[in-house]
Amino acid sequence: MTASKLGVTLGPDTSARANGSVGGEITKRLVRMAEEQLTAQYRSQ
Repeated sequence: MTASKLGVTLGPDTSARANGSVGGEITKRLVRMAEEQLTAQYRSQ
């Protein structure tokens, strides 16, 4: 997952707070995807 997939352009003019916010959102989405995959694997056993 990248910032561009979220429709965000990061660069030297972007504040650290904005960059951190995007990073946090990406992390949340990755965790949600992993949880869904693990749940599906657990249920299929």
